[in-house]
Amino acid sequence: MKKALLVVSFGTSHKETRDKTIGAIEQFLSNAYPDRELRRAFTSGMIMKVLKKRDNIHIDNVSEAMEKLVEEGFQDVIVQPTHIINGEEYDKMAEQIEPFVTSFDNICVGKALLTSSEDYEEVCKAIMEEVPELDTTKNKSAKGETALVLMGHGTGHFADSAYTALDYRFKALGYENVFVGTVEGYPELDLIVEKVKEYAPKRVVLMPFMVVAGDHAVNDMAGEEEDSWKNTFENSGFEVSCILRGIGEFQGIQQIYLKHTVDCQ
Repeated sequence: MKKALLVVSFGTSHKETRDKTIGAIEQFLSNAYPDRELRRAFTSGMIMKVLKKRDNIHIDNVSEAMEKLVEEGFQDVIVQPTHIINGEEYDKMAEQIEPFVTSFDNICVGKALLTSSEDYEEVCKAIMEEVPELDTTKNKSAKGETALVLMGHGTGHFADSAYTALDYRFKALGYENVFVGTVEGYPELDLIVEKVKEYAPKRVVLMPFMVVAGDHAVNDMAGEEEDSWKNTFENSGFEVSCILRGIGEFQGIQQIYLKHTVDCQ
């Protein structure tokens, strides 16, 4: 029986972060399934067009990837997305998979990163493991000194509520200095700035809550434009530093994706 593991991501046009994040997740999952052939697909048409035009790199969309698996005689397929929420991109992936479901003896589709209540707690802990100096539950000197602000993407989809739920979960777990905002959803930057002012730290550390540290992280978060998150917090009187790492680099996050592939079978 021919078996495949198809890892589906939104995608990024930045090669360095693509290798460190999407590539790292793919390899981590593939190592757990040595009997399955690893395949890649992206859901962002814009990203795929940029890669094709600029770098002459073709990445399959989900429909193309599924067609190839059928044509090549695969019978057992695991599809695991690296999407953070069960939003528009996850829905798009599911719609593109649906016509092919009956073409395989077995197919299962894993969930996005933030799906179950347990996922939220595990994600909080996985992120704090990467910045132990900011963990107020273990490092008491961090209290009131530094705020960690996570930049999520945000969406018009109802799944946008996941970001507020994650912010709440951080604080419920004792990480009182962690704040979650979004670029294109809620909570928006202005609200997060006000919440951080209420906490009144001396410093602010910005980090993307995105699988990759791509355009949003480099430009919207850490860029030199007047309305970047970095400059907005600096203009509000804070000393600011940026961590340009996508959460796809974190082994704790990779482990959650692996758990979702196991759970879907």
